[in-house]
Amino acid sequence: MSTRREEAADDSPADLPCLEKVDSPAGSPPTASLSSLMELENCVSNLSLAHEIVVNRDFSFKPRSPPTDSLEGRVTEIVHQAFWASLQEQLSSDPPNYDHAVVLLQEVKTLLLSLLLPGHVRMRSQLEEVLDMELIRQQVDHGALDLHRLAGFIIDTMASLCAPVRDPEVRALRDLQDPVELLRAIFHVLGLMKTDMVNFTIQSLRPHLLQQAAQYERAKFQQILEKHPASLDYTTAWLQAAASEEASAFTAQSDCPGPDSRGLSATAVLNRAYARLLRWDPQDEKYPETVLMDRARLDALSQRLQVLVLEASVLLVSSAQFRGTILSLQGFVGKLRQSITALLEGSHTREADLKRALLGLGETVLKQVTEAVRNQGGGALPQESQDLLRGQISDLWKQNNPVRVLIGERVRDSLLAMLQGSPAKRSLELAFPLGLVSAELAELGTTFGQIVHFNRTVFGPFYAPILRKLLLPTGEAETGEDSR
Repeated sequence: MSTRREEAADDSPADLPCLEKVDSPAGSPPTASLSSLMELENCVSNLSLAHEIVVNRDFSFKPRSPPTDSLEGRVTEIVHQAFWASLQEQLSSDPPNYDHAVVLLQEVKTLLLSLLLPGHVRMRSQLEEVLDMELIRQQVDHGALDLHRLAGFIIDTMASLCAPVRDPEVRALRDLQDPVELLRAIFHVLGLMKTDMVNFTIQSLRPHLLQQAAQYERAKFQQILEKHPASLDYTTAWLQAAASEEASAFTAQSDCPGPDSRGLSATAVLNRAYARLLRWDPQDEKYPETVLMDRARLDALSQRLQVLVLEASVLLVSSAQFRGTILSLQGFVGKLRQSITALLEGSHTREADLKRALLGLGETVLKQVTEAVRNQGGGALPQESQDLLRGQISDLWKQNNPVRVLIGERVRDSLLAMLQGSPAKRSLELAFPLGLVSAELAELGTTFGQIVHFNRTVFGPFYAPILRKLLLPTGEAETGEDSR
């Protein structure tokens, strides 16, 4: 065991800090005031937004539009209709009342100015000159305001600033004659242009954000921890469960009489903890706080993994019934996999759906395999074997199905090997049937590894003291903390 402990100090990757104490508050959280709760909410919101921008290459803001059949959507539509109807009434009066129109022109000017870059000196000057609000108010007072002329200038400016994708919408503005419709459409297109500008800015800043992301997220989480010291409770339980699992696995491979977490590798425990997230019970709300921002991504990977396990399980039982002959049928396995994937898609989240899908899948597999064997001159499968194959496939809905358990263990072992990252383990060859889904497993493992690497970089200093208490003897842990 001592050798194992010595190795634990040397096998930590560069992105996992050594087991050291991070000063964090202790004790019960104080009674939170409304202002402190709002401050905490803003902190969490900023942290989630920054994390999403960094880890999601496809992240973009989208104009918010509540569903039309929702209460919010109906209320929004009623308010908007009332506003534009009021503007229509003002402009249709004799003489026209331009009070609301002037306010809208001011908002249009503000939006256009916000879209300008530092180099748009001439355009900024033109905007200030043409949309001079003091001059516009004087024109209103003297009955000389020309809304269509101003709208034409606004549309020309929008055409100069918009992204190519917005050209059709801007051109359509020129066909509108009613001033109310025109102003309403201008605001709609300006909103889209503003969103385009924000997304362009995010993509431009992304390389710079990547350099600072880990420090920023760590600092933000520390702020949350200072306000709510219990924010690591679920994380501690998650790491503790992983340490117990790693200790049991280590004991099974050694001559130790019972599980012992002393001397276990911190890296191995943390890798096993991450792997546990791919088989997390979706009903369990005690998700580790430090991985919460990636839960949707990890849940999606978990669902993809379940489908791959089911695919491989179906291929294994099918091959067993036909004594491996389906492997010799050129192109057949790929066709069979397509059918399996299509029938299992979206069925793994609910037990009833999975049962139904597997019943249909049994018939489909049997039909395709029988036809393929017959085309190769083979004989028909006995009725008893057909019934057995149907039963074996339909029985895969059970979590404790031996074939499904075996395939699941092999998949988890391969993912753990990918996380450990040694060249020998990265090039691990997968035996049948996992070799048939190795490309998908490799892609999934790469995505999973990227999530794990960034999370470990950000939260390593928070994991370190927890792992220290879990893995080192009590005396050593206390001595290490006192020495600081």
